[in-house]
Amino acid sequence: MASSLISNSHHIDFESVFRLDDAGMVQMLETLIATGLKEFLGCPAVFYEDALTEFFANSSVREDGMVVSTIGGTTIEISQAMFAAAFELPTEGLIDLTYVPKNFVFDARSLFSDSKEQVSMSCLKKALKFHYRLLHDILAKTIYVKAGSFDCLTRDRFLLMTAITFDVKINWSSLLFGVLKEMVTVVPQNP
Repeated sequence: MASSLISNSHHIDFESVFRLDDAGMVQMLETLIATGLKEFLGCPAVFYEDALTEFFANSSVREDGMVVSTIGGTTIEISQAMFAAAFELPTEGLIDLTYVPKNFVFDARSLFSDSKEQVSMSCLKKALKFHYRLLHDILAKTIYVKAGSFDCLTRDRFLLMTAITFDVKINWSSLLFGVLKEMVTVVPQNP
């Protein structure tokens, strides 16, 4: 399972992105940086693939919310505060994406659209403008741990794209630590 999580992650070389001729793409990534995710998304995913695989194979979530595991016989304990500090993640802002202002959601449905029609929250990725397709892929493969196709635009991902685009403060620490806990508690499916 951990190997599939590793191969589906993105590392963003922000310096090369800013040299692109596409102003929309540059603006979208500048907005993404402003959310506080630069250290998280700019960190290469695979320095120690074997250690990461071992971490997920041995990990669990304690009752107090700590993620615990062992790597090479050494016990690792990760708290939300430690996770936030390691990636310099913002700790204030929305925890529940359903509170993204409705006027932003309405505006985003037109802004994201590659045509003149509003994008639905369950549309295919191909209905999005190109730079929002990239944002969708970054969120799908780096932040979300859902199985299945990354082509379908889920409601949560749409709300997250809207929040990023309209500079809504997000508590990335809570959101991403929650994803880590979900990754740890995922029950492997039988092949």
